Amino acid sequence: MTKLLLSLHVLAAIIAIGPVTVAASMFPAAARRGQRDALPLLHRICRVYALFGVAVPVFGLATASSLGVLGDTWLITSIVLTGLAAALLGLAVLPGQQRVIAGEDVPPGRLGMLTGVFNLLWAVVVVLMIIRPGSTTGA
Repeated sequence: MTKLLLSLHVLAAIIAIGPVTVAASMFPAAARRGQRDALPLLHRICRVYALFGVAVPVFGLATASSLGVLGDTWLITSIVLTGLAAALLGLAVLPGQQRVIAGEDVPPGRLGMLTGVFNLLWAVVVVLMIIRPGSTTGA
């Protein structure tokens, strides 16, 4: 069961978080270049895949529970960073994109910085998942 949960967790991360990070990263550049036609699509990709992204921590917690590592520091750190990334996306990046689409004056550089921090948080979580203490990878 653990292997199935871990597989679903990794697949959900790739399928859900990947498109959000790419589309969110493309949005500020498209806004800077004045590609107004692309902005609603990029925003929609971010919104829809963010909803699917909820599956990532759900499967992650189920996997951690089956492995008996719910109290491990690396996992708690990952949970906190995931929560920060989700809050940043939901409270800053997506609303910022919506304001740009509505024609409000939002500096693309600020939106790019917020997106970069969002992506960095996910990158740290991935690294924690790979080099976690007690890992079978030998790292």
